[in-house]
Parts: sequence; structure tokens; C-alpha cells
Amino acid sequence: MFDQILQFVLTGITVGATYALVALGFAIIFNASDVVNFSQGEFVMIGAMSTIAFSAGEGLPLWLAAVGAVLLAICVGMMLQRFAIAPARGASVVTTIIITIGASIFLRGVALLLWGKDIFGMPHFSGEQPIQIGEATLLPQNLWVMGGAAVLVLGVHYFFNYTTNGKAILACSCNRTAAHLVGINVSMMMLIAYGLSALLGSLAGILVAPITFTSYDAGVMLGLKGFSAAILGGMGNPMGAVAGGLLLGLIESLAAGLISSGYKDAIGFIILLLVLFLRPSGIFGKASTERV
Repeated sequence: MFDQILQFVLTGITVGATYALVALGFAIIFNASDVVNFSQGEFVMIGAMSTIAFSAGEGLPLWLAAVGAVLLAICVGMMLQRFAIAPARGASVVTTIIITIGASIFLRGVALLLWGKDIFGMPHFSGEQPIQIGEATLLPQNLWVMGGAAVLVLGVHYFFNYTTNGKAILACSCNRTAAHLVGINVSMMMLIAYGLSALLGSLAGILVAPITFTSYDAGVMLGLKGFSAAILGGMGNPMGAVAGGLLLGLIESLAAGLISSGYKDAIGFIILLLVLFLRPSGIFGKASTERV
């Protein structure tokens, strides 16, 4: 029984690490611009599908294809902010949500035209020989997902706490007018925030694609799970969103293993609803979400 639970925990951490990166992207954009970006999941899809297209279609080495895919996703994220979000500045929350949902549908439509409905796989980064941990097994790619997520989360923490641009984005999230008055280029900071969010999403897609495969609509469920993780941990708290992603992944894996795989998604969303009812700000969020 212990070995089974260990297997479920290892799987849950892998899945949760992916959710954490998507949730972190949600939190960054929400903090920077008060927008809930429901096209965040499409960045995951763009990262994975573009890497496969550049690698298999253009014959590029996998690492170079991944770099190209990440750069493409960053450009898409910045274009989303520049041509869809920025013109709607001052619009209601519902309006911006509809804009991001429309962007998500548009990006999926473009992906469908480019790559069709087929499901694609990506080669594992360092082989497929399982690693034994007791009676549990772990693929080397799982370590890539966990390690990559840890490095990215630490990188984001460093960016926002120890770099000028990171602190400038935080200043914009607190008070745009005051940030502008002290000389911060608010528009550029918003572009950087969306680009960073797209980078995280695309890297999550690239890391997890060898395990889960991918398709033009792969970002839909990952986007919803990332949003759920962000709410679970606290929408305005980036590190809380990461914790929420890991927690959601563990809950889903344990529920699938100990109860039934058919209830995996349902149990995760039920827990999310309970958190919203009992603590709307999330487990790690502040009690009040009012901005100062």
C-alpha cells in the first residue's frame, strides 16, 4: 500500500508542477494588469506543438526547436497584450474575460488549421528507462518536469524581488498612475509580464509533452486546471498559486489511484468549490483582495 501511495504522490507532483507553472502565469498577469487571462492554456499548447513542428517538420534539433517555440509563444503573449488587452484598458472584468476567451478560441483555431486534429508525441529528453524508487517507478522525464518547474519558480521569485523590471511590474500592479509618475514605462512592463507568462506556459507544455502527448486543444484542460490552482492557492499570490498547483496535482493523483480515475477531475473541482465557499481568497491568499 505504501508503494502505491508513493507512486501516486510522485505522479501527483509531476502533474502538479505543470499546473503550478500555468497557475503562476495566471497570477503574474492578474497582478500586473488585473486581467484573468483564459488564453493561458494556449501558451502551453503553442510551446508543445511548435516544438514538435520545428523539430519534426523543419528538422531542427530538439533544443533549438524548443527555443524557437518559446520565442514564438512570447511574441504571441506580447501581441495579445498589445492588440487585445491594451485597447480595452478600463473595460469591465467581464469584458476582459470575454476578450481572453476569444483569444483562446482564435489561437486554437489557428493551431487546428496549422496542425490538424492529430495527437502528437515528443521524444523524452533523456531516455525512457524507468527509475525505481522502492516498488514505485519514475520516468526521467518526470524529473525534467519537477526540476524545470523548480528552476522556473525560483527564477520568477528572483526576477520579481531582485531585478529592476520585476520590481517595476510589482509597482505597476500596486498603482499604475504612481508608477507612471515616477518614470516607469507601464506599457512596457505589461508587455514583459505577458511575455513572461507566455514563457512559463510554453515551457510547461514542452516539459510535459513527452509524457502526456499534445494536440491543438491540449491547452483547454490545462488552462482550467491552472486557473483552479491559482484560485486554490490565492489568485494574487504567485507562490500561493504554485502551492495550489502542487496541491491540486496531488489531490487528483491520490483520488484517481485510491478512489477512481473517473472522479479525478470532479474531486479536484469539488475541493476548489469548497475553498471558494469557505475562503474565497484562496488557501494562501490574503483575507482581503481589495487593492490599495
